[in-house]
Amino acid sequence: MIVATGIELLGRGEHRVLAGKRLGLLVNQASTDRNFVHDREIVGAVYPGQLQCLFSPQHGFFSEKQDNMIESAHGTDPVSGLPVYSLYGETRTPYPSMFADIDVLLVDLIDVGTRVYTFIWTVVHCLEVAAATGVTVVILDRPNPIGGHLVEGNILRPDCASFVGRCAVPMRHGLTLGELALLCNRELAINARLEVIRMEGWRRDMCFPATGLPWVFPSPNMPSFVTALVYPGQVIWEGTNISEGRGTTLPFELFGAPFIDHRHLLGALRASDLSGCVLRPLRFEPTAGKWMGQPCAGFQIHVTDMEIFKPYRTSLALLQALFRLYPGQFAYKDPPYEYEFERLPMDLIIGDRAVRENLEAGMEVAELERGWQRELDDYRQRRRAVLLYD
Repeated sequence: MIVATGIELLGRGEHRVLAGKRLGLLVNQASTDRNFVHDREIVGAVYPGQLQCLFSPQHGFFSEKQDNMIESAHGTDPVSGLPVYSLYGETRTPYPSMFADIDVLLVDLIDVGTRVYTFIWTVVHCLEVAAATGVTVVILDRPNPIGGHLVEGNILRPDCASFVGRCAVPMRHGLTLGELALLCNRELAINARLEVIRMEGWRRDMCFPATGLPWVFPSPNMPSFVTALVYPGQVIWEGTNISEGRGTTLPFELFGAPFIDHRHLLGALRASDLSGCVLRPLRFEPTAGKWMGQPCAGFQIHVTDMEIFKPYRTSLALLQALFRLYPGQFAYKDPPYEYEFERLPMDLIIGDRAVRENLEAGMEVAELERGWQRELDDYRQRRRAVLLYD
């Protein structure tokens, strides 16, 4: 065993502070130990009779819902018989009544180290309701699969806050779910009672393959660690008419559209934009989503060096090149996006309207990076207060 997660430590029965407490559990199907035993079974065995209800994030309890704004209904867990409250359906914030029968909310969700991945913002909503109702929140921590030592990107602006970002963090935040919850609880002045059951054996410079843990997909289009590695950049295609590979077996690793010319796009890029990766030209035909049933020219991103690969830089450079090359065919997605019905989805994803505008005006990505470096350094200082691991 290299890394022991929060749920595995809880399973040892050493956290007697939970004895006698009424428990809720925010999880999905990926919330298991290394032997694929689900959290609800582990908690039920260690604290028999104390688990009162389950909560699920975006994509549903079984991670069966595919995409943005595809909702899950409340239901009943077929294994435990407990009620399952959906926090991505008719509400994204738990009603106080959902917390009426619990003293402690346990949270065990796989985060992928990227600001726009919505699980952390569901946790933030829960922290706000917990603060108002007196419920304690306990995060069962897990690794940041793309490492805790690398951060990248511009800081979220307040006017771009949404369900894909509520706290001033960069796209690649370099925190575990527990650390990010601590940061949000502090910086958003929520002040909920929040505890983190830390992992054993995890170091900040570990990417997922070094942890010894199995990958269990946390959402339908996050099938592998490699998906998570490219996601901090490739997620921007959700705000465009470029396919992000949904409807293929390699979502986010693939991207493309029928109007792309491989040679023209590669010719528009600088070598420095592609540090640590290779873009391999190919064609694919999505079976769902954008360009369904239509042949797309595009690329697969092959990461050759995880330490120097900059996913956000790479995809911003690609975005700028496509904007320049195909002014009559490239398009931004119109609202709505994650329940925002007026603001441009791309601005919510990038988190700063000026970044998009400067890209469109021709500013090089390297210059953009220099412009946000001071704020990124400030973020590194701010996050030191919540770091739990060496």
